[in-house]
Amino acid sequence: MVISQRLLNDGEQVVVSTRTHVKALLLPALWLILVAAIAGFVSTFPSGRARPLLLAVIWMLALVVVLRLVVQPFLRWMTTSYTVTDRRLITRTGILSRRGHDIPLARINDVAYEHGLVDRMLGCGTLVVSDASERGSVRLHDIPHAEQVHLAISDLLFGHTDDARERRLDDGT
Repeated sequence: MVISQRLLNDGEQVVVSTRTHVKALLLPALWLILVAAIAGFVSTFPSGRARPLLLAVIWMLALVVVLRLVVQPFLRWMTTSYTVTDRRLITRTGILSRRGHDIPLARINDVAYEHGLVDRMLGCGTLVVSDASERGSVRLHDIPHAEQVHLAISDLLFGHTDDARERRLDDGT
């Protein structure tokens, strides 16, 4: 479970708890490979007495780039979570300082999902949650199994149970 039990109210049940899809780490992984290859290649050029200093500079620059383009996105991925309970939608994000947003289910007007070709291949998507607030809607990017999460939220909002869904399927609707 991604969210701590101490953040839930008495009797509140978790329906879905997830973090963003691992797809969010593909670009940082490519950056890591690219930076390591470039730093390794450039490290072969220095020679002479200045070689240790130049190697230190090359690898320190590589470390800074890796921290910015690889470690920071990884930490952001690790610290971002989305949880749907039987009472609310909870989002938490932040590496050093945490931000949270809770939307009571009673305030949610509509839930939609979007996924392009790459999202469909990887099994993720974007949930668009429209609520009765000034913001209008909240976009939750790279949600694993977005269609199932969409269905779970819809069932909570509109009171559909598995029995009701089976009856609709039996009736042909």
